Amino acid sequence: MRGAAETDEAGGPRGIRLLIADDEHLIRGALVALLNLEPDIEVVASADNGATAVEQAIATTPDVCLLDLEMPEADGLEAAARILAEVPTRVVIVTRHARPGVLRRALASKVSGFVPKSTAAEDLAHVIRDVAAGRRYIDPEIAATALTAERCPLTDRELDALRHSRSTMSVQQIADRLHLAQGTVRNYLSSAMTKLDAASRHEAAETAWQQGWI
Repeated sequence: MRGAAETDEAGGPRGIRLLIADDEHLIRGALVALLNLEPDIEVVASADNGATAVEQAIATTPDVCLLDLEMPEADGLEAAARILAEVPTRVVIVTRHARPGVLRRALASKVSGFVPKSTAAEDLAHVIRDVAAGRRYIDPEIAATALTAERCPLTDRELDALRHSRSTMSVQQIADRLHLAQGTVRNYLSSAMTKLDAASRHEAAETAWQQGWI
């Protein structure tokens, strides 16, 4: 992977090439402006959703991708997994709501950094430098919360079914999306509801979301 210590065509030190993805225009614009002021950081691309972030990452091959956790099209972790499968880069996730299980999912996705949106731009720049240099940074409060979080009792297929249940999709539509039989999806949802002591699939989905499992 290209790192901050490499040189540009003129032989001088090359800055860290950064991609920023956030669906909130004001936040994305502020991050682009503030981080571009850093002498060793250059924002080479920005996106307002996860799918575009993946496209931009493939097109620009940044050193670090700064991704908002909650984005349309593909959330930060889904986008991170797709980017890391295609691009030799590192990913920092930024989130407003640090739900307990999200950090476990982030680490499983090989994310290198995890910080709250309340992080000051100067501190965020330091995190980006650390991550570009091959180190990992996890916000201490998020890490402490994750350590005490309940482990997810659901299978991957149950999580897939619940993930789609947070939308207005019918069971048949979920089955079509997952390429499964309708009865199979109903079994996954029923099992998840039992494990979470939920009265409906929507209640089970909300519980799973609040825990950061989906």
